[in-house]
Amino acid sequence: MLPTIMAGKSLILDEFVPYRLSVTSNVVSDVIATAYEALFGLSIPEWRVVAVVAENDGVTQQEICATTRMDKVTVSRATIALVNRGLIARAPNRADRRSRLLALTRPGRRLYADVAPKALEFEQRILENFPADEVRRFIAMLRAIEARALELGKDRTAATP
Repeated sequence: MLPTIMAGKSLILDEFVPYRLSVTSNVVSDVIATAYEALFGLSIPEWRVVAVVAENDGVTQQEICATTRMDKVTVSRATIALVNRGLIARAPNRADRRSRLLALTRPGRRLYADVAPKALEFEQRILENFPADEVRRFIAMLRAIEARALELGKDRTAATP
């Protein structure tokens, strides 16, 4: 629980956790985007689609949206670009004829094999000054914040200040 003193506190944007999460995410994504674009010709949404498909062969665009929290238009554009580049293939989805199952092609798997180590290296460089137990707690806290926000989002009145 946050201290009750927070109730009378003024909003200071730079100390507001939702703002800090957003800014930090944007900074990290911008740095990664520059590197992925220069090295692999990939945008962040394209990389996320590749990574989700690599982890879940036969995934739908709707499942990618749910996993990554990217909107349908962003996932659709990224998928179209990746299909056009021959990195992802679409197959009929017998369970739902309106959607397609996505899988990496051989060039897509090679691209993933090239990008994934760079992504891990970048993550390691960002976190190298923090003790491993602190990083584990941080990741656990991020997951808990996400879960709580989703919980609050289910009850729209609770999410509205």
